[in-house]
Amino acid sequence: MDLAYIPSPSTGVIELGPIPLRGYAFCIIIGVFVAVWLGGRRWVARGGRVGTVADIAVWAVPFGLIGGRLYHVVTDYELYFSEGRDWVDAFKIWQGGLGIWGAIALGALGAWIGCRRRGIPLPAYADAIAPGIAFAQAIGRWGNWFNQELYGKATDVPWALKIDADTEAGRVAGTYHPTFLYESLWCVGVALLVIWADRRFKLGHGRAFALYVAAYTVGRFWVEYLRVDDAHHVLGLRLNNWTSIVVFLAAVAYLVISAKRAPGREAVVEPAAVAAGAGGTADAGTGGEGTEPGPAGTGAGATQDAGGGAARGAGDGGGDAAAGTAADKTLPDKTLVDETLVDAAPAAEEAADGDRTAHGSTVQEPDTATDAASDSEAATDADAGSGSGRGGGAVPTDAGSGTKP
Repeated sequence: MDLAYIPSPSTGVIELGPIPLRGYAFCIIIGVFVAVWLGGRRWVARGGRVGTVADIAVWAVPFGLIGGRLYHVVTDYELYFSEGRDWVDAFKIWQGGLGIWGAIALGALGAWIGCRRRGIPLPAYADAIAPGIAFAQAIGRWGNWFNQELYGKATDVPWALKIDADTEAGRVAGTYHPTFLYESLWCVGVALLVIWADRRFKLGHGRAFALYVAAYTVGRFWVEYLRVDDAHHVLGLRLNNWTSIVVFLAAVAYLVISAKRAPGREAVVEPAAVAAGAGGTADAGTGGEGTEPGPAGTGAGATQDAGGGAARGAGDGGGDAAAGTAADKTLPDKTLVDETLVDAAPAAEEAADGDRTAHGSTVQEPDTATDAASDSEAATDADAGSGSGRGGGAVPTDAGSGTKP
């Protein structure tokens, strides 16, 4: 008498009104969502854009489902095309029957199409989604539990799986090795291994995906050895055992060759993300150049404006000052500001005043300076006239007429 075992569900379908929710399909769907979610996070961490993994999954997932079903139908064709079988059942994917080898192969073709459309290297994408695929397999294997299929040899271990009798399906009641659980736990371990190795060794150029394939095939080999469902045998081994051996050798060879030919990890996984980042940086730089300078007046724009204003003020005031000087006096060096010749010294003084303006000082406006200069000149003329009256017979040489009034 079995004291402990894992019970099987009484039915693999939950009726939600008119919609049947099949346990096998539900597990597949949840697995896909987990793979896309985790793959998206890893892709963004590698420098990719948000949503890229999901966009490519639109190609990869349907191709993978078709490939997985094709592999199952081809390798177990007698279930659908032998005498007394209905070939239409080959399209009833919800009843179970997906080969992981075909799913990965054709799914990779769909992913390649999606990557090519977006200009993304397929190996980098494969590295990002590798642990997610392993988790998806771990979840998907529970669909076999709902369907009471793909169990192992009879056993009485405490974790044995209880199978109900079904003559049509060819099931014999009893307790068996829960190979679905073994493979599910193995896939979780594979996913964690890939995540750790990728962080530790910075795997790139498809090597994280190759590690996933190699590790998975090791576990699949011994799990396949425990199964008792009908399968084709070659040289005493089940077909999937041979497939595991071949795929394992191919994955290891890729790891070794890739590490020699392309060591390290890709610097850029999605060129569009780099271009978008460069555009954002350029916009930020443009905004930085347009930022107003601080109160200290150290900005080039502030200095130029202050200097220009000072020079214009010097030009207006200097012109009036020059009118009051002797005509034969030698002019100092001139500076051209705003198409007006001004004295270099006043311009320098006014520039200094402009600097003080940048620090908050108040400088007299150019028009006010002009009026002040005119008033000063008028006062000088008045003083000259008074001096002439007091001087009596003195006749100024620059009086204009040379005759005494």
